[in-house]
Amino acid sequence: MFNFLGHNFWTIAIILNYILVISALTTVIFKRINPTKTLSYIIVLLVFPFFGLIIYYLFGQEYRKDKLFNRKNVLNNSIVKRVNEEITLDKKKLDDLEHNYLDEKIKLVKLLQRNEKSPLTLCNKLEILKNGEVKFKRLFEDFRNAKKNIHVEYYILKDDKIGTEFIDILCEKAKEGLSVKLTFDDVGSKISKAARKKLKAAGVEFYEFMPVIFPKFAGKMNYRNHRKIAVIDGEIAYLGGINVSDTYVNYPHNKAYWRDTHLRLVGESVYTIQLHFLTTWNFVSGKDVKIEKNYFHQCDLDEGVPVQIAASGPDTDWANIMEAIFYAITTAEDYIYITTPYFIPNDQILTALQVASKSGVDVRILIPNESDSWTAKHATNSYLEQLFEANIKIYRYTKGFIHAKTMVVDGLFSTIGTSNMDYRSFNINFEINALIYHKETSLLLKQDFMNDLEYADLMNPEEWQKRSKWLKSQEAYARLWAPLL
Repeated sequence: MFNFLGHNFWTIAIILNYILVISALTTVIFKRINPTKTLSYIIVLLVFPFFGLIIYYLFGQEYRKDKLFNRKNVLNNSIVKRVNEEITLDKKKLDDLEHNYLDEKIKLVKLLQRNEKSPLTLCNKLEILKNGEVKFKRLFEDFRNAKKNIHVEYYILKDDKIGTEFIDILCEKAKEGLSVKLTFDDVGSKISKAARKKLKAAGVEFYEFMPVIFPKFAGKMNYRNHRKIAVIDGEIAYLGGINVSDTYVNYPHNKAYWRDTHLRLVGESVYTIQLHFLTTWNFVSGKDVKIEKNYFHQCDLDEGVPVQIAASGPDTDWANIMEAIFYAITTAEDYIYITTPYFIPNDQILTALQVASKSGVDVRILIPNESDSWTAKHATNSYLEQLFEANIKIYRYTKGFIHAKTMVVDGLFSTIGTSNMDYRSFNINFEINALIYHKETSLLLKQDFMNDLEYADLMNPEEWQKRSKWLKSQEAYARLWAPLL
């Protein structure tokens, strides 16, 4: 028996591989996912024995269909229901907004409210924070001034220079008697045992998000919490692209300049961000979270900036952020300015951008000149010719690495958040964006975009066509993986 197995090991292994492949392919086909993604899985599973199954296991689980999060405990809470009722606008107020200045954008508001009951809030103050050094100065001030509770959720948290200061402040506040809750992604973060002991000794409650056995080797090949949010006393919230790591702060010793954007919010929109944190906490802690009144600060603003919080991921029924971006693009009349570190669009977004540009809308996209990912860089490059054909202007940022995730449309609508313009952010990761319906804010973001263009090169379509066949082959290879990235 053992001799037979020894002599026929590879034959048996290949047979077992393809039995599992047939089972996986049946699952993929009947899930009715995007045909492009389906074909990508079929190619990987059939052409790469064993390796294809590993890729399918890491990439192929459709958690949105399986409802990874159980949100009923949070959404059914009496305090949460009361808060939602208070901030949800009635039909008359929405109609008034439509007639006054939101016009077609009111349909985007209604879309998200139907999808995930994400209410439009009118009473908000916001502050756009450029780069990590500005963000952390404001965040640490708010941490130190906190009186009741601090809730923090990050994709990347490292106990380097800025991370140690971040952790020390949380420990100080916990020792003062505040309730401090911290969750960080197990793959993106790297925290020493000493830092964990410090957090625990100080009384900070913390949990890793979906721990994996070998995080160093897991990379991006699974569903991760890409959100970067903080909520202080239920009154102030932060969200955007800046993680907790020295990489995101422009220290003199850093090798490269890091350009990023974050948002500080005060007002009713903080309620929604708090709800998303509590839902995550309910999941990572493994127990029903106790929701207290002081998690929701009574807003004392009479008016302000209209903001809607869009979250998406395996815990949502719809790809909310992608749908919001898609609708904003398709209803644009004047211009669309996008900044993204990774541009690997799905068919819907790519077509929407092409149609908008061909219909006369000024479409400009700012991407990094050099990426921090070989695959993402070449996958992005594989889409550029299609953009050039539609007369879309592509700029490459040369001052350093641009990691901001922003879009501004027609001087009325803008978004800042954690979502990249790629498959992973739209369909796989947990993301959160602020959708802002405000002329002054849009003008500020438009000016930021124009300032960044001063450190960017406008790509020449004719020159791009002359690139080598070797580069084109790398792009073709990377694009095959685009639906899986």
